[in-house]
Amino acid sequence: MNVRELMDILKDYPADADVELAIVAPVDDEDQISVDRFQVDGVLPWDDDEDGNANPVVWLVGGEDDDVDAFLDAIEDDDPDDVVEHGHDGHSHN
Repeated sequence: MNVRELMDILKDYPADADVELAIVAPVDDEDQISVDRFQVDGVLPWDDDEDGNANPVVWLVGGEDDDVDAFLDAIEDDDPDDVVEHGHDGHSHN
């Protein structure tokens, strides 16, 4: 999905609706699935040009607060020019 498609879908929903990530994974029983739900805490531009793919990539970042903080801190150390805002505690990493 690209940004335009996502924006087109989201325009049909109220502006104050929460946005969550739903991560779907199978479990041991073939007839069951597991769904983990997380708030979207940030948006991160990602350089996915390792294999010659020139299309820009945007990650929606979510997860447990401590995990998101650790991830964003690690990204911050790698590229101090990226600014990622996330809402679980109202601060920004840059």
